[in-house]
Parts: sequence; C-alpha cells; structure tokens
Amino acid sequence: MKFKPANSIQDLQYFGEFGGVNPSISDSSTYTFLSAKTMFDTFEGNADGCYLYSRHSSPSNLYLGEALAAMEGTETATVTASGMGAITPVLLQLCQSGDHIISSRTIYGGTYAFLKNFTPRLGIETSFVDITRLDIVEAAINSKTKVIYCESVSNPLLEVADIKSLAALAQKYDLQLVVDNTFSPLSISPAKLGANVVIHSLTKFINGSSDTVGGVVCGTQTFIDQLRNVNDGACMLLGATMDSLRASSILKNLRTLHIRMKTHSHNAMFLAKRFQEDGLKTVYPGLVTHPSHEIFTKMMNTEYGYGGMLTIDVGSIDNANALMELMQKQNLGYLAVSLGFYKTLFSAPGSSTSSEIPEEEQKEMGLSNGLIRFSIGLDNDIERTYQQMKACMKQLHLLPENQYF
Repeated sequence: MKFKPANSIQDLQYFGEFGGVNPSISDSSTYTFLSAKTMFDTFEGNADGCYLYSRHSSPSNLYLGEALAAMEGTETATVTASGMGAITPVLLQLCQSGDHIISSRTIYGGTYAFLKNFTPRLGIETSFVDITRLDIVEAAINSKTKVIYCESVSNPLLEVADIKSLAALAQKYDLQLVVDNTFSPLSISPAKLGANVVIHSLTKFINGSSDTVGGVVCGTQTFIDQLRNVNDGACMLLGATMDSLRASSILKNLRTLHIRMKTHSHNAMFLAKRFQEDGLKTVYPGLVTHPSHEIFTKMMNTEYGYGGMLTIDVGSIDNANALMELMQKQNLGYLAVSLGFYKTLFSAPGSSTSSEIPEEEQKEMGLSNGLIRFSIGLDNDIERTYQQMKACMKQLHLLPENQYF
C-alpha cells in the first residue's frame, strides 16, 4: 500500500497523565530512578523507557519525535531547539576531520555558512554542486566523501533534488544521503525515496504559526541513538535541546499540517499560474515550465500538491523592496523571513536569508537581487489576493506593458 504520511500521524493517539486527549507536558529537567542500577543502565543506553535528563530526552520530545518519524516513515526521530540545531549535529556525527561533503549549491544561507565557513575549521571540506546534475554530483565524489547533502526543494531557487537517483548514487559509493525537507513536508517523503536522514526546521510549515523555533532529525534507531549518546553523541553534547512546552505546542499544530499544506499548495499554484500568465518571471515546481516539474511529480504524494513556496523576479532590489513594502502596507502579508505562516511572507533572499552566500556565487547560481521569495499563506479568497497583488505591481509599473490595458 502506498505510504500515506498524514494517516501515519493520525493513527498515533496519546493519552495524558489524567486521561486527557493531549499528552501531559513533562515539566522536568531531570528524572528520578527507583534504583541506582537503573540510572547506570540508562547512562549506558540499556534502559528503554527511562528518562535521564531533558537534554538527552523527555516524554514530550519523544511524543513529537514519534509523530514526525511516522510522518517521514523512519524508525524514529529526535527533536532539537532549531533547524540548524538539527543540521549541524547530523553532519558532525557523520563526518570527522579529513572528511568531505557534497552539498547542493543552493541551500539555506545558514547551512551554507556552516559548511563554507565553520566546518573547515574542523578539517571537513565541502564541494558545492548543481544537485540537479547527477553527473556533476558523481564527479565530485572522492575517497574522503561521506555525505551528500541537499534540500528536497532548495532555498531560495526552488531547485528540486532527484532524491531517488541521489539515493542510488549514495548507495553505490557507500555514502549517507541527508535531505532537508523543510519546504515540502507531506508533499515529498525522502526516506521512502531512499534518503538515510531527513531533517526539518519545525519552525516553518510543520508548526505553522511563527511562534516557535525547532528542528527534527528523522532516521534509523541506530543513528538517532548515536546522536543521543552521552559519550560522543552530537545532539547530546552540543546541547541544542527543544523545550518540552515547545514540543507539546508543535505536536498540536502538526495534527492540522495536512489541511494547511493542501491550502498552501492550492494557493501557490493559483498565484504561480496567474503571475506567469501576466508575464512575470515565475518559478514554482507545479508549473510545467519548471525544469524539474516531472521529477517533483514522480516523487510527490499527490494530494498535498507542490508546496507553498514560489519566486518571482522583478528585475532589481529596488523594485523588489518597493513591491514588498507596498504589499505589506496593503495587508497582503509581511516583509519577513521564514515561511509556513497563515499570512503570506515575502523577502528578497539575496539580501536576507541567502546573504551569507557571496554576491559572485549568488550570480553564478542564478540568484538575482530582484528575486522575491514568497511563502504563500492560507488566504480563503485567493482570487481576491491575486487581484490586490496585481494592483500593487501595476502601481509600481512592474508588469509587462500589455498588462495595463
């Protein structure tokens, strides 16, 4: 039977300590033991179901991790204090001094900065490549390569990784394929396509209310145990722990993710088609003009659509800033970073979320300073939203001439 991620979440039921329909929040940083031997066994990793210290795990965090593992179809998961708090320990757990990583050239700016500027201090080098070119990816592999890293849908250019083919390449060379699936929860299931590790920034679509920062690592029980190991586990020792109150909040929001993602995708597809018809340079995986439209279509869980992210290019940073400021003034959304909110969020990534990438490298990868990244909201009347956005573009003379008549 085809994997149904929302069904896997729905089938998990937790009862609170007093019979509540929500599990009780574990408001403790440390846990008691009835015997000294059990404490020792827990330190050694040999006491299932026992809690040691909340930096290691807590009931609230494990509830959320179990739900996210069910969503991604992995054995288990561990949650962290942020998306970067998930990305960095995974790469440091898999690599050591002298190792090599192959990464997509278009990734979140914080991840790029970590791989470009920080990991070389530890003797870990990274080659940034066009992840859509399998021949280039394979040519970059050497005897020191340990990881292929990519985003299912890249930030901000919306390049789509062929996860199944990348997984076959990783298996051929005994590498680990690590996929950040933040832009496409439910729409794409990387583990089912062969990815070894799946990461999310929970801050974005999964939480959906822009009030919480969090991350998750989904993978095998063996790998998650390694991350949590008290002696050499990167999650345990680097300390990016999610607070139990935040874990409980995200778990509640996760239950509506399937409804929200359908609306995000529907609205984004509607706007992308209309913007393209208006002559705007529009990028959205759901458009047949997208270079990887067919690849996304083959990978996707169809009912959730192509996601809520799209970009348009209005030619210059001045045009981009003027349009975003006007749209915000007209209550069409917020000039803000991040994504997955109920209102539309827009930013110029070249000067914000991708500003860590040097300007010459931005140009090389096709990131222009006129690019606007949209995280499309949950607007009920998307036709009305489109007409209001178009009016803003007309006011600033950003549409082709034939659109003014």
